[in-house]
Amino acid sequence: MTAKIRPAKGAPYARILGVGGYRPTRVVPNEEILKHIDSSDEWIRSRSGIATRHWAGPEETVAEMTLAAAGKAVADAGIGPEQIGAVVVSTVSHFKQTPSIATEVAHRLGTGKAAAFDISAACAGFGYGLTIAKGLVVEGSAEYVLVVGVERLSDLTDLTDRTTAFLFGDGAGAVVVGPSEEPGIGPAVWGSEGDKADVISQTVPWDDYREGEVEKFPAIRQEGQTVFRWAVFEMAKVAQQALEAAGITADDLDVFIPHQANMRIIDSMVKTLKLPEHVTVARDVETTGNTSAASIPLAMERLLATGQAKSGDTALVIGFGAGLVYAATVVTLP
Repeated sequence: MTAKIRPAKGAPYARILGVGGYRPTRVVPNEEILKHIDSSDEWIRSRSGIATRHWAGPEETVAEMTLAAAGKAVADAGIGPEQIGAVVVSTVSHFKQTPSIATEVAHRLGTGKAAAFDISAACAGFGYGLTIAKGLVVEGSAEYVLVVGVERLSDLTDLTDRTTAFLFGDGAGAVVVGPSEEPGIGPAVWGSEGDKADVISQTVPWDDYREGEVEKFPAIRQEGQTVFRWAVFEMAKVAQQALEAAGITADDLDVFIPHQANMRIIDSMVKTLKLPEHVTVARDVETTGNTSAASIPLAMERLLATGQAKSGDTALVIGFGAGLVYAATVVTLP
């Protein structure tokens, strides 16, 4: 007789229960960037909407920023760290290949023996992690899952590259995903367009640098206009698909939290999606810059902390970046 596997006994649904963020203490204005490139504050603001960004100091490592954001998220969720069953960290700027930063965080946070792993999905990383967490909670593999997006992109910034020197910032954002009696995280619309992978990429692979084939430390480069067109036109379609998958329209939204890549991209998406005036739009990029995987949870935390958004609001979140990868979903804010 063939044995039958017992079905999983998870929660009916999952939702975000708490959010936390960490922004490095050092604030870097455009004037500091202009010491390295031939540009102007007006040009940077007009092209990106960025006025300042946060850069991490020596002690503000990927691990320390992650722990700071995670601790706030766990406290905000009203649970203890020992209740966390899995830790998922999205980052492209943790320079130790193995072990994952998630294992260190799980241990130092006091989760006990939580499953822990890193994912590399660039600016869509938070959305990927959120989707994984939802599945773990509903499937029953973990009651609570910690999802973190963290970056020290200042380590991967070429200050002499006029197209990217002003874009990137550092920070960490975290959420706790747990059980819910009602749907709190909608279906994910996610994917990749690997044929466009060279549009945003690391300048050279690590082994070229190791072997001395290049002397300049690897950095992030991108084809700005190509990325802009792709984000504005293709990602607006993905965002619309996420609304439809959740069974709502733009009129039902309270908040829109796109990846904080560029103010022009954000404003163009708002226009293309025809979002009503009552929808609060995250524009955290102005003072935080592009923090890749951290940008959505950081923006979410700020909106809630400032009262621009409130618990229970319906929000559309979408991340997109190197790969080219993307992930969009509708969530109920914690």
